[in-house]
Amino acid sequence: MQDKYITVTQLTRYIKYKIDNDIHLNEVFLKGEISNFKAHTRGHFYFTLKDEGSRINAVMFASSTKNIKFTPQDGMKVLVTGKISVFEANGGYQIYVNDMLEDGVGNLYIAFEQLKKKLELEGLFDPTIKKPIPKIPKRIGVVTAPTGAAIKDIISTIKRRWPLCEIILFPSLVQGEMAKEDIVHQIERAQNYNLDTLIVGRGGGSIEDLWPFNEEIVARAIYQSFVPIISAVGHEIDFTIADFVADLRAPTPTGAAEMAVPQIGDVQNYLNQLKIRLNKAIYNDIAKYRQKLDSVKNVYILTNPMSIYQTKEMYFDSLLDRLNFSMTSNITKYRNLLKEMKSSYIFTNPESIYKDRKVELNDLTNRLEYSLKNIVNIKERELLKIKSSYILTDPYKLLDKKSNKLLNLISKLEPLSPLKTIERGFGIVKKEDKVITSIKDIKKKDKLEIELKDGSIKVEAL
Repeated sequence: MQDKYITVTQLTRYIKYKIDNDIHLNEVFLKGEISNFKAHTRGHFYFTLKDEGSRINAVMFASSTKNIKFTPQDGMKVLVTGKISVFEANGGYQIYVNDMLEDGVGNLYIAFEQLKKKLELEGLFDPTIKKPIPKIPKRIGVVTAPTGAAIKDIISTIKRRWPLCEIILFPSLVQGEMAKEDIVHQIERAQNYNLDTLIVGRGGGSIEDLWPFNEEIVARAIYQSFVPIISAVGHEIDFTIADFVADLRAPTPTGAAEMAVPQIGDVQNYLNQLKIRLNKAIYNDIAKYRQKLDSVKNVYILTNPMSIYQTKEMYFDSLLDRLNFSMTSNITKYRNLLKEMKSSYIFTNPESIYKDRKVELNDLTNRLEYSLKNIVNIKERELLKIKSSYILTDPYKLLDKKSNKLLNLISKLEPLSPLKTIERGFGIVKKEDKVITSIKDIKKKDKLEIELKDGSIKVEAL
């Protein structure tokens, strides 16, 4: 009865035999999009070839990869030629690729580049708006899957490096259609927890697996977060839109944890260095102020304070002596002055002053009356002289006298007149209405005017 049953290996080998001997599957021409691409260190390519409805694993050995002229990448559309066979270890069928040609760029890659360009133009990638990551955080949030390897790596790394930090997990879907909304919800929720830093990410995967972190709503949620965000999506070679928008990109989730917290040993060493520097600074200050105190203590004023009092006392005595001398001198001076005034002629015989002043007044009055009479007599004589003058008695005589004097002056001026000179055949040379007296004042081509007896002519100097 048991002879009817065969092993899984036997079945797999039978299926492999059937496929390997099917002439329709020995040379297959496929087109599709590359996903999960991996280049092995030995030169082999391992990837998935897919379209909208299905996918197939593919292998291209190093003997064939050296002949292609481009570097395959996830999202790239290609044309492949190969043979279909079964991999016995897992029973899966796959294509062994012999040749590969480019067939344009995959839809996901195009969507990635378009969104990247759009957000870059809007300024979401601007490095000047990136928020700094706190160096000594107290509380860190993590938006990722609660059961994946990423959260385990992040927690273990933070606890090892900086056990003083509190970690808050915001569990989220990180793969599938609903992941993008869940990631945005958790980022917005994290804003209310007084976090120092927020890590957003997941472990590695295909471009389809990482695609929620390429969604526009996730990018804008990261951009609008007031908590600094470290993006930790996939492996070091994986880049997503979230990496460009985040304040800091980490190559892996473990790398994000290392960037988010310091190494406790480094902090302890730094604190020890600060302690040494602080102690040294305090010691130097104490030594400096002790030296200053010693120098102050040795000042003559402090060692012999009575000298200050003695000096001031002597100065005070000197001032007091000068004051007494000055007061005594002034009192004596004004006492003598008062004595002189009391014995003066004015105080002893004041009536004589009045008599003397009255005599002086009478004398001045007589002199004034005499002066007034002389002035009146002089003015009367001058008026009489003017009345008898020929100017008033015969004014025409004065006019004739002045006319004769004017004619005499004219006769003296006529020989000096330039007009008389011109009448004798001479002329006056002018340049720009100025009289020329020397040939040095004339240049070649100058415009000149010569004034003669009966007119003027214009000439040009040669």
